[in-house]
Amino acid sequence: MRRPVSDAIVFFGATGDLAYKQIFSALQGLIRDEGLDIPIIGVAKAGWSLDQLKARAEDSLCTHGGLDTKAFAKLTRLLRYVDGDYSDPSTYVRLRQELEDTRRPLHYLAIPPSLFATVAEGLAKQGAGANARLVVEKPFGRDRESARQLDRILNRFFPEDNIFRIDHYLGKEPVQNILYTRFANAMFEPIWNQQF
Repeated sequence: MRRPVSDAIVFFGATGDLAYKQIFSALQGLIRDEGLDIPIIGVAKAGWSLDQLKARAEDSLCTHGGLDTKAFAKLTRLLRYVDGDYSDPSTYVRLRQELEDTRRPLHYLAIPPSLFATVAEGLAKQGAGANARLVVEKPFGRDRESARQLDRILNRFFPEDNIFRIDHYLGKEPVQNILYTRFANAMFEPIWNQQF
């Protein structure tokens, strides 16, 4: 049975360092390589306009990913922006309006872990978390107990099956090892490809 796909991407921390160095490049790649064609909504507290966010995305891609003019043009058509404080309920009201009639948004939290609970609660209170997926980036808590406490908070607003925890640095070395094993070994390389 196939799981339903997300019909919008919301990324919190749209004006931050992670967005600048990696997220815009990843979004352009999804558009170019996978045909992504859903609303992409950046959320941040920067006092910016949508045009400023688009300029930041262009600078990001020129600096970190290589600008693909066709994919970037589509990205700018899909891109929207909500400026607001994460602890202000009106931010989530505006986000809900931007989401319009989406049914299964993906909320990507590229923000400090101390704000995860605030954003999860804000999304839930405005109905923007209903039937949604939540992706949290970076370290999850400061220690075991704070991670468990954060888990309890997130599970109040999102079912466990809809919460995804990512630490891209934790996965970097195993991926590099897999690539080395594949390409340095003549026995594995021919069978570890898209046909097999």
